[in-house]
Amino acid sequence: MARIMMSTPQRSTVEQIFNLYICSVTSEGVKDKTLATYKQHFHAISKRLDVSMPINRLSSTVLDNMILQMRKEGLSDSSINSYTRTLKCFLSWCNEEGYTKANLKIYKAAETVKEVYSDEELLTLLAKPDTDCKFCEYRNWVIVNFLLNSGCRAATVRNIQNQDVDLRRRQIVLRHT
Repeated sequence: MARIMMSTPQRSTVEQIFNLYICSVTSEGVKDKTLATYKQHFHAISKRLDVSMPINRLSSTVLDNMILQMRKEGLSDSSINSYTRTLKCFLSWCNEEGYTKANLKIYKAAETVKEVYSDEELLTLLAKPDTDCKFCEYRNWVIVNFLLNSGCRAATVRNIQNQDVDLRRRQIVLRHT
């Protein structure tokens, strides 16, 4: 007679529990893109954390060492912040389900101050081109004005198709926001 042993939480690996977490959040209706991000982040985390270890071996020391490894490898602050956010969601779910008591603080990314345009540069960007300008110059002027007036992001503008523009009604359908 064969016996099947059920995996207990003490024997379950971080990876096994993460797969259960993905099933759980999928059944809750999390978007496919979010699931893909979770999986991508977990893959990146698994390069610095032994995901074959039992879930009950996770500790703040192990998690701190993972973050130190990421910093040592030169990962950007924003990447480490993203990975720790995903891992914190996973660990919160694990705590609710009783798999572990481990917790993680969100990594504080240093804010980068982006350089802004000077008044002169803005005037140059917003100046209407001459009527005999090249197509590229006119197109760029239209895009800059559209971005400033609509508040759309660059990815939204890149996804606008000819069929999305209704000049008669003065409307544009935004398929990607």
